[in-house]
Amino acid sequence: MAIFIPEDKILDIKNAADIVDVISEVVHLKKTGRNFVGLCPFHSEKTPSFTVSPEKQIFYCFGCGAGGNVFSFLMKNDGLAFPEAARSLARRYSIDIPRKHLTPEQKKRIGERESLLKINRQAMDYFRQMLHRSPTGQPAMAYLTKRGLSAEIIDRFNLGYAPKGWNNIINFFSKNGVPLARVERSGLILPKKDSHGYYDRFRDRIAFPIIDVNQAVIGFGGRVMDDSLPKYLNSPETPVYSKSRSLYGLHLAKDKSHATDTVYIVEGYLDLLTLHQHGIENAVATLGTALTADHVRMLSRYVPRLILVYDSDEAGIRSARRCIDIFWKEHVDFRRGDVFREEKADTQILVLPDGHDPDSFLRDKGAECFQKAATHAPGIVSFLIEQSIAKHGLSTEGKIRVVADLKNPLAAINDNVARSLYVKKLAERIGIEENIILQEIRTGAARKEKKDTGKHKVLEEIKGSRLERQIIAMMLQFPVILPEIRKYDVIAYIENPNLKSIGTAILDHQGTSVTQIAELLSGIGNPEQEQLISALAMIEESWEKDGCMKLIAQFVKNGQRRRDRQILDQIKVAEQKNDQETLAKLLKHKQKLAMRSQKQHLA
Repeated sequence: MAIFIPEDKILDIKNAADIVDVISEVVHLKKTGRNFVGLCPFHSEKTPSFTVSPEKQIFYCFGCGAGGNVFSFLMKNDGLAFPEAARSLARRYSIDIPRKHLTPEQKKRIGERESLLKINRQAMDYFRQMLHRSPTGQPAMAYLTKRGLSAEIIDRFNLGYAPKGWNNIINFFSKNGVPLARVERSGLILPKKDSHGYYDRFRDRIAFPIIDVNQAVIGFGGRVMDDSLPKYLNSPETPVYSKSRSLYGLHLAKDKSHATDTVYIVEGYLDLLTLHQHGIENAVATLGTALTADHVRMLSRYVPRLILVYDSDEAGIRSARRCIDIFWKEHVDFRRGDVFREEKADTQILVLPDGHDPDSFLRDKGAECFQKAATHAPGIVSFLIEQSIAKHGLSTEGKIRVVADLKNPLAAINDNVARSLYVKKLAERIGIEENIILQEIRTGAARKEKKDTGKHKVLEEIKGSRLERQIIAMMLQFPVILPEIRKYDVIAYIENPNLKSIGTAILDHQGTSVTQIAELLSGIGNPEQEQLISALAMIEESWEKDGCMKLIAQFVKNGQRRRDRQILDQIKVAEQKNDQETLAKLLKHKQKLAMRSQKQHLA
């Protein structure tokens, strides 16, 4: 790591960065005692097990085992290498990092992301200039105005225009001395089929810059202004842009969403702009792809209430149905919902009246009507019931199919009271006895309960004896005991290789304290060991000298007994083979260990 970034700069970043501030931009954290807790961004959960310690400057999830320091979080959450994570934090806290220590290859690798982001920002500025200052952009501006978008919204979202022609953006970057091969990696241009030259990807389209929560321009969307196809064109996957992990408008929506505990999710750029135009700023849009599990995880860290907004046409209904499965798996907390009207629904499906999409509904009816419709939007279970009835009808055969449709979703509900209320609702709606529906879903519910019961917490799955884990936890949380650990050579008796390596690293770190655990993590370089350190450091336990010495005495005694048994077994094998040379070495070794144990005797 020192090869990439000087150690003094890493230390400056550690001292400046606050892990709670950084993580709270992604995870909705609540203070609990000395720590903060929230829903883990790395796996699906309904009960918060993700813990952040401001004192130790580390995080750990007791559900999936993810853990580490502020660098580890950015690396895992944003898919960054360590140098990129460090530079991201350095930019955030205005810390200058020199590049003179980097080799040419390292400079190339680390600089690619920054290079692509710079190219995207230059392209955004170019498209904006074409919209606002070029005569070729006047029809585009007229189109946006006709769609009811104000100058303020156009500026706020940095809308632009990609002019007609095959080489406008090519000429722009060529004049600025940017290699076209690098521009190609950004997705703004494409190679010609004959491999001789390039052509612009976006032509005669409204340009929608896609900006992440760090205000970086990561990609673009482009929309035609007539009936040409494809209507929308999006940037391809690049090292800085992933459709499944990006949402349009999130950088502007996150604060308002956080404040209102609600976010609206729409499918189109213009729908999103219209919502913001009407003051509904807690809204985001997917980017030419269906809602993904990553989207749901991302949003559910910000807010507890998600409202999916769909057109009333058949395509909108299909989109809503496709997203249901994602929500079953990733977000829905069935202890809340449309059955409990005094609480906010966790996830609601808003299908607008016939003939409307969000854009047309807001322009015709206004924001007040839209929000009123949202308050009456059904929760997922109610939506599924009504959609299934609309599909199958209420004939005898239809009712059978409705129950079949709802059987698995109802079995997935892990709250018995909520499940009972939903079953009652379904029974009343289709005119079937509750016990018949319950009988149908009981098998599925039993399977889920068995699966849940079989789950083990990550700490229980950590290999190594309980005493070995306690020794490492003690070394992390009570560093004044480290001289005794060295004196009695405690690490020698640890069998688990990861725990032994961690114990050695703690001793080598010299002066590890509770507040330096995050610094220790930076030098480990092993994800599994980072998780172990985070887990053991986060365990709340009271340590005092006498208790620690008793733990060391017990551990060393057990280790010596185990070692002596192993040597005796080896001696027996040597005797059976009549291997006098090996036997002599083992007896001599056994005598040395006995003398050392006598010197190290603990009361």
